[in-house]
Amino acid sequence: MVARIIVPANIAVNKPFEVRILIQHPMETGFRQDMMGSLIAKNVIRSLSVTFNSEVVFKGSLGTGIAANPSLQFWMKASQSGTLKMVWEDDLGVIGEIEKSIEIKV
Repeated sequence: MVARIIVPANIAVNKPFEVRILIQHPMETGFRQDMMGSLIAKNVIRSLSVTFNSEVVFKGSLGTGIAANPSLQFWMKASQSGTLKMVWEDDLGVIGEIEKSIEIKV
């Protein structure tokens, strides 16, 4: 799965900044049918966790109400540079992860 973490270019020490995350995922509800009329199996991202330097800064459980290719955002502060890491798992047990280095401007 392809994913992105988007943060501002300039992040100041202990000032709030927006983090946007995007994940390419079909988020199948289990109610849609294929061309032959068979139901497409439910497959949604069920857990999502974002850590900064190994500390959880965002955690969530997603469900069938989330559209395909989910885009989420949250705000956080950082006192030092480090690494944002996003890990998610879907109903099929597929685990995805992505990391992004964050540099704090002094």
